[in-house]
Amino acid sequence: MTDYARAERRQLADLLHQVGPDLATVCAGWTTRDLAAHLVVRERRPDAMIGMLIPPLAGHGEHVRLAKAAQPYPEIIQEVRTPPWWSPVSNPLVDSLSNTVEFFIHHEDVRRATPGFTRRSLEHGEQQAIWNATKLTARLALRKVGFPVLVEAPGFGTLRIGNGEPRATVTGEPGELALFVSGRQRVAEVQVTGEPEAVAKLTTAAIGL
Repeated sequence: MTDYARAERRQLADLLHQVGPDLATVCAGWTTRDLAAHLVVRERRPDAMIGMLIPPLAGHGEHVRLAKAAQPYPEIIQEVRTPPWWSPVSNPLVDSLSNTVEFFIHHEDVRRATPGFTRRSLEHGEQQAIWNATKLTARLALRKVGFPVLVEAPGFGTLRIGNGEPRATVTGEPGELALFVSGRQRVAEVQVTGEPEAVAKLTTAAIGL
């Protein structure tokens, strides 16, 4: 089976090197340097990443990320390419599970920041891996909108979030759905149908985890 996490990591590192440190990304306020520093800190500084779960510690995490971002860009990219074997999110036992979607999304954060991007054609196996992970993410993220939502990935499955008749339906390929439920609705190529009020809320809500 193809190691999609490693493939996405390699392609993202190549792209970060190619475009340089100052390109804006889909992540608001972040350049490619900021995004690369985030990836390194995520893998190498668990003490910093815990701020994502414990808001009072968020300041420490941002301090660590900014310090990493201040280092020479080629060194940061090399660390993106070569995660430590002991990393809690990138060791061989969990790499595929925790990084396939992570690196796919951040790869697209760089690609789709420039108008006129072309959507990649992903292998079926990678789409399946992304769908498997996105089902959990969608359950957590879409509950924030406060009404039932149906998520459809033709050829892969459907997912119903919330109780009752869905007020909106999101349809797309797994990769596009992963972007949508991670809060990147404006660059995700999906179809959102249903009640106009629900569609408007779903496409603009802050639903990223």
